[in-house]
Amino acid sequence: MILSFMIISSVGALIFLSALAVGTNDAMIRNSTGLYSGHIVGSGITEKEVPLLQVPGVKQVLFRQHQPVLLGSSDSLEPIVLTGVDPAREKEATAFWKKTVKGSYPAQGEETIFLSQETAKRLNVDVGKTVNLISRQGQPLKTLTVSGIYKTGITYLDQGVAFCSAQAMPAGEKSFSAAVFLQADAPLEDIAAQYRTLMPATAFSTWTEFMPDLKQLIDLDYFCMAIVVLLVFAIVSVGISCTFLIFTLKSLREHGIMKAMGFMSGDTALLLLTQIGLLTISAAAIGTLAGALIVGVFSNVGIDIGAYTSHNQYFAVSGILYPRLTGLALFASPFVAVIFSLMAAVWPIAYILRKNPADILRSV
Repeated sequence: MILSFMIISSVGALIFLSALAVGTNDAMIRNSTGLYSGHIVGSGITEKEVPLLQVPGVKQVLFRQHQPVLLGSSDSLEPIVLTGVDPAREKEATAFWKKTVKGSYPAQGEETIFLSQETAKRLNVDVGKTVNLISRQGQPLKTLTVSGIYKTGITYLDQGVAFCSAQAMPAGEKSFSAAVFLQADAPLEDIAAQYRTLMPATAFSTWTEFMPDLKQLIDLDYFCMAIVVLLVFAIVSVGISCTFLIFTLKSLREHGIMKAMGFMSGDTALLLLTQIGLLTISAAAIGTLAGALIVGVFSNVGIDIGAYTSHNQYFAVSGILYPRLTGLALFASPFVAVIFSLMAAVWPIAYILRKNPADILRSV
């Protein structure tokens, strides 16, 4: 019973931890792509081509305009890239507007600008103040009112970028991009490949390409989880081996009698292997069920780790984790448990096979 409980608890706990690791990776992807960038970014696209991006698996496509300008106030000049957006659609697809620390996100058609906290500080402006837009060649373009100030904690969004509605963009040369947001479990690489086939002149990048640090962090998470599973069951297998060796010593006389009656070495080995196998498989099955039930509970309510991720860029939107069971998370732990347990049978089997019946019967 104690040995079974050890296997059940190990399998159940590792299934939950594996599902939690998957949920953590999901949360990092969801936070990183859902804040602003999307899952796929298309550069050099035109507004007429945007409808072509709405393929199966795509949740939302946002078209954005970009123009390098100088922001001027009474105190200083600040070079930024002004980004023209559709405010209503941005609010639907992204969580960027939630990072507002003062004022409000620009509304459709307003002649307003949305500045980062750092940019507003350097320009010495606040909500309700005006800033002058000047071309890089020094030509005055227009004046916009500061509608709000934001802070994301992510460098490329907090430094050198400002936002306004597309209607408020000044005249001048612009570049264009599209941010594609996918539905859950949509095939990222397949959709990107489809885009590249449809529009070979447009450069498309997936989040794994423009956020390689996040990709490496997720790969490292899976690698560490694999090490934990192997280490846990390596330790458990030692306990199984020692326990069955004790059982074997306790039943040594019976094994000697069976050998004297004509039991072959292979029969004895198969007997011990079957005993260990049945115990492990039944305990692993119960542990798998227990782990799946625990994951089912927490996958609905979530686990809030916001207090520990308030300054983490990969949890800029939400710190709630939802454990998610995958085939690997569900079956890897019980499979490894059975393999290591069968390997643990080698020691007691080897001990019995080395003994001949006469020695066994004389010693008991």
